Amino acid sequence: MKTIFKILFMMTMITASSCGNAQSPADTPKTLVVYYSYTGNCKAIANTLLSQIEADVLEIQPAEDNLDYAANNYELGSSLIARIRENPKSANSYPAIRPTDTDLQKYSSIIIVAPLWWNNMAAPLQTYLFLNGPKMKGKHVGLVVSSYSSGISDVVGDARRLVPECQFFNKPLWIDHAGHSRRSRLISDWLNDIGYTQEASTNGHKSGTIDSSR
Repeated sequence: MKTIFKILFMMTMITASSCGNAQSPADTPKTLVVYYSYTGNCKAIANTLLSQIEADVLEIQPAEDNLDYAANNYELGSSLIARIRENPKSANSYPAIRPTDTDLQKYSSIIIVAPLWWNNMAAPLQTYLFLNGPKMKGKHVGLVVSSYSSGISDVVGDARRLVPECQFFNKPLWIDHAGHSRRSRLISDWLNDIGYTQEASTNGHKSGTIDSSR
């Protein structure tokens, strides 16, 4: 009888040990794609990215609906960028965005998909990173930039200023107007170049495509 109890006890301990070492789905590292899109280009890029990796997605939206950045030769957009440039350390310099409740602590990697405005990162996305960049400390961060033809060095500078203590992947991806139709191949090559599959988990929830109504 004692022998039977001993065997049962040992089996219980082994089972408990195995369960304790197993990683639950909730603890599995995940990737978040954060994007802002006014013309739809960055939305298309984010959708293409989501077709190639497992990730959650967060769209950044201005607090005010139906803003027309193209009106009066893009007067609103240029003024927002000018205000940030004048005093980038002040919260008052950044335009209001809709609140977000995404828990960044769940993610080991974050990929930012950013439009270029007047050589800088689009103002609403800068607002999000100004508010949340410190929460990305120590995380792997990738940057994908969409522009018509302008170079992206200032957008990279904005990202490094707003997210100063992360681990940026070794290079950003620039998708210009000419490359937009080839974005699937460009994204695939970039993921390989940065060693994404080695550096970041792709075991997160597959979010699918982004709501095309936005």
